[in-house]
Amino acid sequence: MHGPAADQAETPSIATGHAPVAMLGRALSVCNNIIVVFAALALIAACVILSYSVLGRALFHSPNYWQDEAAVFLLVGATFMSAAYVQSQRGHVSIEAFVGLLSARANSIRLWLVDVASFAFCTFFAWKSWTLAHEAYVDGQVSNSMWSPPLAIPYGLMALGMTLLCVQLVLQILIPLTGGARR
Repeated sequence: MHGPAADQAETPSIATGHAPVAMLGRALSVCNNIIVVFAALALIAACVILSYSVLGRALFHSPNYWQDEAAVFLLVGATFMSAAYVQSQRGHVSIEAFVGLLSARANSIRLWLVDVASFAFCTFFAWKSWTLAHEAYVDGQVSNSMWSPPLAIPYGLMALGMTLLCVQLVLQILIPLTGGARR
């Protein structure tokens, strides 16, 4: 049986006692909500493009030069750009085996330590993504297809999405330290 985890509150994270953290939280929430709308549109566009590709090949025997790659670019952008929103909702995959065994205090410490470890990994990933995006842009790298779109586009979306995820994780690390309620 799946349901809400015992260590998650029903309200979003708030840091009312610390104005800069609360302001960062509100700004990131607005940004995440806007990105989620565009990510949903990107997923719909990828579905339409792939459906067009299948129908075009099946009915008209027309080649598809750009459809698969455009759909992949849209999916990469939607996935990475919406990662911060998913993290803000605590929607990423987690193992909750210890939630029922630990006290509320131990669970909050466990969540904080997971956020710190996640931040360390995501910071490295974001840094490497930015170097990859920069290299692709400077070198003018393009994909190997006939369409040949610049690879700086998906790499840049990946880097920006990971950076937003790092900001979300910093926020989740700071909220308990500033006396706010965590999600």
